[in-house]
Amino acid sequence: MSLLKSLSVASSVLMLSLPAVSFAQAERDLEAEEANRALVIQFYNQFFNEHETEQSSLVLAEDYIQHNPDVPDGKAPFVDYFAGYFQENPDYQSEIVRSATDGDLVWLHVHSTNGDDDRGEAVVDIFRVENEMIVEHWDVIQSVPEEAANDNTMF
Repeated sequence: MSLLKSLSVASSVLMLSLPAVSFAQAERDLEAEEANRALVIQFYNQFFNEHETEQSSLVLAEDYIQHNPDVPDGKAPFVDYFAGYFQENPDYQSEIVRSATDGDLVWLHVHSTNGDDDRGEAVVDIFRVENEMIVEHWDVIQSVPEEAANDNTMF
């Protein structure tokens, strides 16, 4: 038997001896996901549109984890950061264009602007919710250009 054929047989035997791997997803709890989505949307609108930082932050965990490198970790530092930001930028608004969930994650696709003349930014915010509290956040932010290479909008 050639070396190549021997390796082929050996690898086939090895593969057959490994336990089967299941790629099936765990069953989703759509009711819990919808509750998480509603919690995040209410928080987001109160915080980023009404600039109600104290009341809306009641759903933020004390040890809130922030992945945006410009914003500090923790509930109190997060609230302080944006309270100052909203004082300097009273016209800041964030329109939620669409939202989605997957397990404990809630995604928001947002058009944020800072006044009527601002083209704004396209933002994807991702929140992780645990026990009815927002515990973690990621975002991706892209400026809305004056001209695009296509006729599609960012929203």
